[in-house]
Amino acid sequence: MMSDDRVGWLLDSDPALRWQVERDLAHAPEDVWRATRARIATEGFGARLLALQDPDGQWAGGAFFPADFDFAGPEAAEDAGQPWTATTWVLNTLPDWGLDAAVLDDTAERLALNSRWEYDNLPYWGGEVDCCINAWTVANGAWLGVDVSGLVAWFLEHQLTDGGWNCDWVEGSTVSSFHSTLNALKGLLFYESVTGGTDAIRAARHSGEEYLLRRNLYKRLSTGEPVGPWVSRFAYPFRWFYSVLNAAEYFREASLLDDQPPDRRIAEAIEQIRAARQPDGTWLQERRHPGRVWFQIDVDAGEPSKWLTHSATRVLECWDAS
Repeated sequence: MMSDDRVGWLLDSDPALRWQVERDLAHAPEDVWRATRARIATEGFGARLLALQDPDGQWAGGAFFPADFDFAGPEAAEDAGQPWTATTWVLNTLPDWGLDAAVLDDTAERLALNSRWEYDNLPYWGGEVDCCINAWTVANGAWLGVDVSGLVAWFLEHQLTDGGWNCDWVEGSTVSSFHSTLNALKGLLFYESVTGGTDAIRAARHSGEEYLLRRNLYKRLSTGEPVGPWVSRFAYPFRWFYSVLNAAEYFREASLLDDQPPDRRIAEAIEQIRAARQPDGTWLQERRHPGRVWFQIDVDAGEPSKWLTHSATRVLECWDAS
């Protein structure tokens, strides 16, 4: 259990985080954390992002990239990072923080009219060819009440034989990716939580989960070695990047939806998360993902992160309780 002073430190946060700490760690009455959650639309980070929305429903004038992004310029260099200001990235963030979708009013309709993907100028709610982008579109559409069942069916059609997904399928990849699989799973899980899902969706989700579980969330199936050093590097916001903490958060939510205890095969990943806890009970921000942002949400690299501390603590508490 987290000490009272650490919980107090976490409670001294933006409403987008505070309500989750109240619910998950302080175990405050529901009316208390719901009141804090309602403040997201009018205070702090949430209100700031809402104020930045364009009249046409987008953010930064674009679907996945800002309208002024130069695909041939220095910002497009591999080490420059992805800009995080366009519509999809904001829509990924707001439900994660707990904003009530009703606050966005007719945003879904405005996006249907005005937003097109940078890939082939395809309409926003129809998705495109990238698994991660389509997964976020599924989740965001479900959140805003859009019928994205056709895009959900796309995932069932594009699931690879090993059970997962890979955004590079369009270039011929036949082996799944940790990053793509986790993002696909998160989109399907959110859709299922909103709509109730179908047996086919659940079967696809469980098959994707098995892809990660067989690898203990971080290993190569062929050698048993870590798939990369990034699996144990934690940073908030998670963005599209895979880590065992990001994956463990998914499996925590999946176990709650399925009303099943967490699978024992994530035990080693859980211990990696536990090992990263500092003596004072916090987790450090290990890096900031490079790229343009509207404003900084979390601390600099090397500093104790309230967002990561909350996330890791509730993952461990869920695991230990099981």
